[in-house]
Amino acid sequence: MPTTSTPGTPTASTASTRTVDALTASVLAGEHGPLPSALVATSVFWIHHGTRLAGGGTTYLNQYVLVRVGGSFGGCAFEAGEIDPAVCRDSSGTALDVLLREAPRPLRMAALDAYLAEAHPHASAAEAGEAEAVVLPAGTPETRAQARDAAIAGLLDIRAGAKVGLIGVVNPLVAAIRERGGVPLPCDFNLKTTQWGDPVTDDMHRVLDEAEAVIATGMTLSNGSFDTILDRCRSRGIPLVVYAQSGSAVARAFLGAGVTALSAEPFPFSQFSADPTRLYRYRATAGT
Repeated sequence: MPTTSTPGTPTASTASTRTVDALTASVLAGEHGPLPSALVATSVFWIHHGTRLAGGGTTYLNQYVLVRVGGSFGGCAFEAGEIDPAVCRDSSGTALDVLLREAPRPLRMAALDAYLAEAHPHASAAEAGEAEAVVLPAGTPETRAQARDAAIAGLLDIRAGAKVGLIGVVNPLVAAIRERGGVPLPCDFNLKTTQWGDPVTDDMHRVLDEAEAVIATGMTLSNGSFDTILDRCRSRGIPLVVYAQSGSAVARAFLGAGVTALSAEPFPFSQFSADPTRLYRYRATAGT
């Protein structure tokens, strides 16, 4: 199972980290830093991009909304058509508390992510020994994607034969689970099979019932399934690893409150840069 041994990782507050809504309420109350009403979303970005890696047969289409607060960016992926590019005009310069209360869910998650990243940057967490910084090398999309997926796979510690739910399918993670002797249970709303032809279910609840450990993408924050995954893993006492471009600082708030380990990749994401960038690996402190 995923390890839980990094000293220094802050213990999550049980009151504010039962659900994403509870976390948002605690942020609005100023429990994590300055009141959001005193901060402004300086810039809001809408990004739509496609990727087909060399040798692959699938073109991945992704949409992100990004919010800048001070020196930090928050990001969240969303489904096609969920947010219109006009959000950039309508939301840039808006007080952060307004976005946290009234914006469409993906924009709320991006705003929450930006706030938490500004209050406690991932780089500062690494300097304090709370996280491990992993440098993704300069290079082609393939080189950088392989390095990113290897860093995520490095959080896995599973026994032979363990059933591992993968909610949000990334093919290299399917391979990584198998390489470590696990049995992947892939689940995704947009894919029917993995690269190797494994069937992909869209029934998250079946996967959560069968899995002995779960790996989930930050996209679950956008579609609202994160709370369900978190609660089910907590109630069953099974590890939950999150790999997050979307809402990396949001997912971090749940370390020790259901999230066992986290690969947090703040903007610019690996696919948006050919230069070295960093992601941050967190593990919940033993006993939290």
